[in-house]
Amino acid sequence: MFLKDHTSGLSHISDGHAEKARFWPLLVGCIGVVYGDIGTSPLYAFREAAMQAAQTTGQLSAVEIYGICSLILWSLMLVVTLKYVLFLLRLDNRGEGGILSLVVQAYKASGKWGALVFFMGLIGAGLFYGDAAITPAISVMSAVEGLRLVTPAFEHYVLPISLGIILLLFHAQKSGTGKVSVLFGPVTAVWFIVMGSLGVYWVAQDFHILNALNPYYALVFFMNHGMIGLVVLGAVFLAVTGAEALYADLGHFGRMPIQRAWLFLVFPCLSLNYLGQGSLLLQQPGAIDNLFYKMAPEGFLLPLIVLATIATIVASQAVITGAYSLTRQAIQLGFLPRMEIRHTSTDQKGQIYMPKINLLLFLGVVLLCLMFGSSSNLASAYGIAVSGTMVVSTILSFVVIWKVWKRPLWFAALLVLPFLALETVFFSANMLKVFDGGIVPLFLAGLLVMLMTIWVRGTSYLRRKSLEGVINMSDLIEMLDRKAPTRIEGTAIFLTRDLSTAPIALLQNLRHNHVLHRNNIILEVVTSDAPVVSEDHRISFERLSSSVVCVILSFGYMETPDVPSALRLLSRHGIDADVDNASYFLGRRSIVSDAKVGLPEWQDNIYIAMVRGAANANDFFCIPYDCVVELGIQLAI
Repeated sequence: MFLKDHTSGLSHISDGHAEKARFWPLLVGCIGVVYGDIGTSPLYAFREAAMQAAQTTGQLSAVEIYGICSLILWSLMLVVTLKYVLFLLRLDNRGEGGILSLVVQAYKASGKWGALVFFMGLIGAGLFYGDAAITPAISVMSAVEGLRLVTPAFEHYVLPISLGIILLLFHAQKSGTGKVSVLFGPVTAVWFIVMGSLGVYWVAQDFHILNALNPYYALVFFMNHGMIGLVVLGAVFLAVTGAEALYADLGHFGRMPIQRAWLFLVFPCLSLNYLGQGSLLLQQPGAIDNLFYKMAPEGFLLPLIVLATIATIVASQAVITGAYSLTRQAIQLGFLPRMEIRHTSTDQKGQIYMPKINLLLFLGVVLLCLMFGSSSNLASAYGIAVSGTMVVSTILSFVVIWKVWKRPLWFAALLVLPFLALETVFFSANMLKVFDGGIVPLFLAGLLVMLMTIWVRGTSYLRRKSLEGVINMSDLIEMLDRKAPTRIEGTAIFLTRDLSTAPIALLQNLRHNHVLHRNNIILEVVTSDAPVVSEDHRISFERLSSSVVCVILSFGYMETPDVPSALRLLSRHGIDADVDNASYFLGRRSIVSDAKVGLPEWQDNIYIAMVRGAANANDFFCIPYDCVVELGIQLAI
């Protein structure tokens, strides 16, 4: 007994060392990926809030500067620290986070409200894409604009340089970011330390700015400035954009590294920098047009611009990667059609590249840069999508606490309502930007929600339509036993959406070719509500006859389904199907529009276009081209 306990203790110690060994790389890595976006906010957040206030009140008083700075600091405290770092990170779905993880948890438990939860998930995903298009544009442009301080001659080159950087950034995606991503964390850590150091320098010039730590000044500013206070609050919200990444990247880094990085590095450095900008404004009111760069000591401006540009590239990369991950989740959950997914790393599953999403994001970012022309103009459009996503995530978290955690209604409401009230105020403040450019992210989000809704409705209708006149699988087995067709050697794999009915490709093969293979696998690929499925739970099967086996492969919604690799697991269960030399029979449906049935005609046309643009099933399921046989039917929608 003693030996058993002693060995167990050694194992626990060994696991503890392994845990510590993993912790530090994760901590450094999450600084770049998780906090890259929020880490570039000091480039423009304080400046925009101060300029909005100064437009109506003239030169800002000391009390007004304290108020703006206090609003920023307490927004970081309440929204990021309390909601995301201390609360939302605990609402994981088996270690994974993000808006769709909340949807997966809330949907099954919400009963008759399931459709509403599902639609809120579509809204949250759409708003995320609106944010993903603006973040690279505003981040890169705000960094490059510092060149104006080096020499006014750069005034007309800010936009071309920004577009050049964005072009290189998106072009580099197809090569993968594995080789350079190891630098993301250290570079961003240096960026935060530099920002914190600049803040300390300027706070030391005038300690009166520490009055901003008192929330009284934030309340006084907001209450005394009426509608202007709400406008300024919309600009203040720019300081917390990027907070969603804390939750979205939970599965990549884990709760502890994300929390420690925020509490011990990111939050202190951001707070010091915002205090430093406030102190600079107290002493030099004329610095309001470019507060961040005017903090730089003499001779340090150009290195700071270079460092800021690198930091914005890291922030943009994190958002682009997040868009890839969200799209893969949406595809697996049935929100979007299949798209090509390329893996750019042999040892990191999260390193993926999606050509279609990359192109669409690039075009969106370039269009935004050309439309708005400067980071100040872009700031008018920024914030609506992020604040909307925050409201959605808070409502979904309420459902999870109440229905999934089985907590009392009053407890869930007491926990969530303060966050919802605060974020509703932020969302209302940002809605004032609608006619100053804020309509752009709302339009993008609305367009994506419409497309996802059409895809979900169209796919659901076709699934019901395809079940009409189907043959039950057990009935087909009986028919084959009574009148066996000609047998040929080899293994045939028939993909289907429903194992209880005979696959279209199998029926078409029997009808036209009058043959059946020696071994036949009827395969259904399902998406689990877990982010990742282990190999032990990957495969389940049932033998229907000596030559027919029904197989279910389960993949998590964060995984890319590799069907051939998963089917090799059959050999562990004593089924010798020669999967490597098998033929995959896929049923291809030719969709035509019919205004009399299904969706409205305009939705028919959109759905058909999405179907035609979808990736082939063999690409999506990683099936080799030379192993695929397609047999199709025509369906009207």
